[in-house]
Amino acid sequence: MRKVEETVSWVVYKMTLHKNPEGVNAVCEQSEWDAMELARPGYHKLLQAGITNEGEAERLARGTAGNAKARLHLTAAARQLSGVRRILSRGGR
Repeated sequence: MRKVEETVSWVVYKMTLHKNPEGVNAVCEQSEWDAMELARPGYHKLLQAGITNEGEAERLARGTAGNAKARLHLTAAARQLSGVRRILSRGGR
């Protein structure tokens, strides 16, 4: 018998917190969101639904989706290090 994979959809929402009026972004499965909305309609704010990848949902929640990864080229790092060494060799001046 073949195993049928269930498609999971993810949502990003603004979680209402008692001592944090701005709330925080959070991620859960669509079914979990549906249960939370049924229990307390409108308590949390849905930001985006229908996300098919948990990693993408996490990046959206953090606000880093689409951002290029921060990378420092080795040559730039070497230049910075040599500048620090020069400053230190002058006694921090």
